[in-house]
Amino acid sequence: MNAVELKGLTKKYGEKTAVDGLDLEIRKGELFGLLGVNGAGKTTTIKILSGLAKATSGSAYVMDMNVAERSAEVKKLIGISTQETAVAPNLTVRENLEFIAQVYGVENVKEAVDGMIRQFSLDEVENSRTKTLSGGWQRKVSIAMALITSPQVLFLDEPTLGLDVLARRELWKVIEKLKGRMTVILTTHYLEEAETLCDRIAVMTRGKLRACGTVQELKNTAGKEDFEEAFIEIAERAERNG
Repeated sequence: MNAVELKGLTKKYGEKTAVDGLDLEIRKGELFGLLGVNGAGKTTTIKILSGLAKATSGSAYVMDMNVAERSAEVKKLIGISTQETAVAPNLTVRENLEFIAQVYGVENVKEAVDGMIRQFSLDEVENSRTKTLSGGWQRKVSIAMALITSPQVLFLDEPTLGLDVLARRELWKVIEKLKGRMTVILTTHYLEEAETLCDRIAVMTRGKLRACGTVQELKNTAGKEDFEEAFIEIAERAERNG
């Protein structure tokens, strides 16, 4: 079963086309990467899938439900951690988690919050206001908030953006533990991150899908042995061909 299906998905902002006829299938339980340079359409695609933006044409399905027609139901099945860390700065870590759990009607709030604090090793900062935490800690809290509702599909939009190398690697360990437990869709500019974490990767430029497959399949497509070189070749080839 596919967790996500896109059929001719298009999104226009005036004269600008952000997503252009995107066809894509993401399997249930897959950790799937969306790669592309700035303006490729990755974030817009996630916004449409999560019901935060409406497509101009085409359709998007999450767990066999049309997002445009059943947005409220889809939102109950997904979690999202955006580029802008979505934490309330004046609340403590525990209070942030409690708030989200209550908003989404989680049955046993304390049990769910305690579970997230254990899973993400947040015990040493659980009573700290999130505005006092480093970027790495805030990202972990943001992902914990997205997971507290036990989503079937999790969107991670640039989860390690702006983090130092050590904080990024620590977050990789957190993301790796999610493999197989749910479908994870990851957007990133860090090619090593996608290569390390993702089962399959889609490469987008100018709103269009240019290639999709495993790291090795993308290398074969580009005729390169190095993944970064393969990505550059695919992107540049797309630019040449329009």
